[in-house]
Amino acid sequence: MTFFRFLIPVNNYFSISLLKLLFAMKKVFAILLLISLGFCNQAFSQFVLSGEFTPRTEMSHGYGTLANPDQDYSLFTAQRTRLNFLYSTDNVKTGLVLQDVRSWGNQSQLVANEDKATSVHEAWAEVFFTKSLSLKAGRQELVYDDSRIFGNVGWAHQARSHDLALFKFEKDIKIHLGIAYNENMTRTNNLYGVAGSYKAMQFLWYNQKFGNLSLSVLALNNGIEKYSIDSMSSSFIFSQTIGPRLVFKKDKIMLAGTYYQQMRLTGGQDLSASYYHLEGSYQLSENLNLKLGYEFLSGNDQTKDSEENNAFTPLYGTNHKFNGFMDYFYVGNHGNSVGLNDIYLNLTTKIKKVNLIAFVHLFSTAADLKGADGKAMDASLGTEIDMVCAYKLNDIATIKAGYSHMLATETMETLKKSVPGAKDEMNNWAWLMLSVTPTFLNK
Repeated sequence: MTFFRFLIPVNNYFSISLLKLLFAMKKVFAILLLISLGFCNQAFSQFVLSGEFTPRTEMSHGYGTLANPDQDYSLFTAQRTRLNFLYSTDNVKTGLVLQDVRSWGNQSQLVANEDKATSVHEAWAEVFFTKSLSLKAGRQELVYDDSRIFGNVGWAHQARSHDLALFKFEKDIKIHLGIAYNENMTRTNNLYGVAGSYKAMQFLWYNQKFGNLSLSVLALNNGIEKYSIDSMSSSFIFSQTIGPRLVFKKDKIMLAGTYYQQMRLTGGQDLSASYYHLEGSYQLSENLNLKLGYEFLSGNDQTKDSEENNAFTPLYGTNHKFNGFMDYFYVGNHGNSVGLNDIYLNLTTKIKKVNLIAFVHLFSTAADLKGADGKAMDASLGTEIDMVCAYKLNDIATIKAGYSHMLATETMETLKKSVPGAKDEMNNWAWLMLSVTPTFLNK
């Protein structure tokens, strides 16, 4: 106190207040020092602060569905911006991902409200009971196998994340158990009204490697809430999805096969749907890879009356990854429809810093589609051609561009309920994206 008295006279109110503030700051510094020492005492600790900036400009005339003859091209730019916090020690990991998604121009330049505020894409903590056993709880992405049933939908700017508890055992084998139960903020009832989401969900995932062979098995119980106006009550309608995935890799060869069966054991409409996917690739050279695949998703026969639902639903997968980049199938569309056959050929090559990808898809219906005369139409839906070019500027910046073209049939017109002549339009889609992913801090 003598030193402070010498510097600052204490016979006035301001000087006394300043002294109190100085001593309060000393306490804060002491607390911060203790916390820092605690972190230093950890056998291992790491903090990573990173970001993501991905503006993408798209020009569309037939993206998602066939373009009408009088339809103009659309041109827009949307952007995802993220700030990622990751902290980990020997026995705890935490993650926080803040996200802003916007279309350029959808906000006033002088915005004065919080309608477009940043959202929380991920917020989770993982506690390790042992090196092999952990619990990860909170909002998190789910990505399993080839992302057909569970994926983060990374192409969509908003992406997908879930609120759940995930128990993980990972050693020679991997077993994950996920449990989720969704509720609105109200505590006066048990009703849940968020569109496109489940009320309750449980899944079990198993994975083990046997030399060059990897085996995964997924079992999912998905519960949707159904509200009855007559009885003013709600009930669950559960569906089950179960099946294995095998992947064989050796030298230049990769072979993969997946099978899922969907059913409903009790309640709701009878469900019996199936899915299988066969894929093989061969490394022709160091920078050239050829892939051939076939995917089948069962559907409902429109020429027959049936009380059973035979349409397979890929649920929470990254559907943009499958069935063509123009998203004609299973990206917010094509649900409870005639299913799909997709035969595709993929060629991937790398030339220095440039990656080139080309796809050709041959689409057809898996079940009969009824035409205007009430009879089954030809199964062929059309051919889609996708091309992507990616140029890596440096370690954190990449420029990507893509072009897709749909050569549709009359059956596609009927499926999409388009006007006559839509199949003859220039149905195409092009995009240009900049991806920058800096690491601001890694300590």
